[in-house]
Amino acid sequence: MREVRARCADLPAPLPGERLFPETRDAAVLLPVFEADGEARLVLTRRPDTMSHHQGEIAFPGGKIDPAVDASPRDAALREAEEEIGLAREAVDLIGELDPMHTFAGPFLISPFVGALDEPPELVPDPREVERVFDVALSELLSDEVYRAERWGDMFGANRAMHFFELEDETVWGATARILVGFLAHLVGVPAEV
Repeated sequence: MREVRARCADLPAPLPGERLFPETRDAAVLLPVFEADGEARLVLTRRPDTMSHHQGEIAFPGGKIDPAVDASPRDAALREAEEEIGLAREAVDLIGELDPMHTFAGPFLISPFVGALDEPPELVPDPREVERVFDVALSELLSDEVYRAERWGDMFGANRAMHFFELEDETVWGATARILVGFLAHLVGVPAEV
């Protein structure tokens, strides 16, 4: 965990996010990281099939920024993590902010924040927003057997990298996988294609 903190300390300031659509809404997510048995682990959730967007997908805790209650995207990430998985904001040490990421099915401009936890959290998912909460070792996410990328054409005519993390019982893809690729690339010191 010490290495994760050190690498996040030298994250560059996030680039401004590109709003691809006039109806783009702002959102924020939290990448909660903790250490267990000598390994850094990352918390993820599975969204219920009843959600209006990204049904059944693996995601970080997070959601729309509500200007009425959130003073900043940071506040929104912490509030949403508390609401969705019962992660008390006082337990989170925000150690980094990643570049904003645009989703295409939504559409949202997501501000991702890395939060260090001093101990493994006891999490309680809100069943309206989270079907399952689980964690995965960063070493597993970095494994060649887990990660793969494909090239896909999209509605803008671009040939984009699509990232997949094939975990034992879940597949991480879409914006969550793109955020993960950027985060992991920074941790190991290589450029990321997101």
